[in-house]
Amino acid sequence: MTLLEPGARFPELTAQVAGGDQVVLPDALAGHFGVVLFYRGSWCPYCKAQLRAFQRAQESLAAANALVFALSVDDEATTKELVSKLRLEFPVGHSADPHAVAEATGAFVNPDPEYLQSTGFVLDPQGRILVSVYSSGAIGRLVPEDVVGLINYVRDHNTN
Repeated sequence: MTLLEPGARFPELTAQVAGGDQVVLPDALAGHFGVVLFYRGSWCPYCKAQLRAFQRAQESLAAANALVFALSVDDEATTKELVSKLRLEFPVGHSADPHAVAEATGAFVNPDPEYLQSTGFVLDPQGRILVSVYSSGAIGRLVPEDVVGLINYVRDHNTN
């Protein structure tokens, strides 16, 4: 398992989205800043709070040219229910293979039951890592205010 460092390209990751679409990251976020969130599952109150916060921040994220994608090991029915209950407007993937995701991204996997621990990435418009946040437990995750602040800083100080 290798942690993704700033400057590295986010690895290609294919995910099924609630509703049947398939998303290939980081390509689905190309041309935008990207926020990729791995959450523990619909049962996790901290994860639901994080997803709600990113939904509430959609206007400020859009103003920063940022798109959000979330992913968990939950099955499609559970994911659809969560999306509906929280009124999430960004794509939410389901049925992730925790070991494949961990191998590609360095995310921690809970052993029993198996699920991805909270992990977050902020990507630049070319799919490179700006920030990676890894948690080995229930707490420690990206918050939208920090993400928007980081993106604005990077945009305002871009020397290219």
